[in-house]
Amino acid sequence: MSQAGRALRSMTGFGQGQAPLGDGSVAAELRAVNSRFLDVRVRLPREFSRLEAQLRATASRFFARGQVDISVRMKGAPSGESDVVVDLEAASKYVEGAQQLRKRFALKGELTVSSLLELPGVARQQDPALEEAAVATAMVDAVEQACRGAAEMREREGAALEAELRRRLDQVGSAVTEIEGRAEEVKRGVRERLEKRLAALAPELEIEPSRLAQEAVLYVDRMDITEETVRLRSHLAQFHETLGTAGPVGRKLEFLLQEVGREVNTIGSKAADAPIGRQVVELKTEIEKLREQVLNLE
Repeated sequence: MSQAGRALRSMTGFGQGQAPLGDGSVAAELRAVNSRFLDVRVRLPREFSRLEAQLRATASRFFARGQVDISVRMKGAPSGESDVVVDLEAASKYVEGAQQLRKRFALKGELTVSSLLELPGVARQQDPALEEAAVATAMVDAVEQACRGAAEMREREGAALEAELRRRLDQVGSAVTEIEGRAEEVKRGVRERLEKRLAALAPELEIEPSRLAQEAVLYVDRMDITEETVRLRSHLAQFHETLGTAGPVGRKLEFLLQEVGREVNTIGSKAADAPIGRQVVELKTEIEKLREQVLNLE
């Protein structure tokens, strides 16, 4: 499974894999959590540490973001007959030591071959060396299986997140509609009251009525939030569209939410109306909930 052409995914996942190797096997376990960038960490037996880069490259084919921890271990024994290795230097020291003991303490007895082989460090069983190509193939196979399992889990969680995000987006859209309706009502009311007030003050101020009307229009225009709501709806539409786009979209969605928040803040500062202010507070709450969910997306 490559990164391209896949569904929306979260960054949390778990997977396991196992591949045969001789009379034993290689087991891989993968755990993935949130991270701003892709960070693949591999733990494997020290004697095979040279394969770490290859396994990281394998994981990077499956994931674009997240902290991915992979643990690889050997299970069972390799194939082939074991060899017996005799440490002649250690055996020689045992023999020399036995001879010195006999001379110094006038001891009797002989150090036989069988008893010598039983002494610590003289003889050991050594498993046959594994071919590096076979080990690499088995490890890559096991890691790929673990990656597929984790990727499938991330897709299942991604589908659930998408449904939740779209539901909250609909709530945000409904709130914006209410704000737009209320804003027009507020503008009409403010303009009517302002015109009446200015008309009453016109004789005292000695200002042309047309000039007063112009000032009233300018004042009301400063309260207009049409430009902000248009941009806000555009960002929401892009958010919806991006949710259906293949590939990693988390960072783009984070940016869109940042822009949505900016427009909502401006609406709150320009509207000068208590009901709209309450709606803005609710919008900010929903946006924060959206942001928390988006941070889980790849």
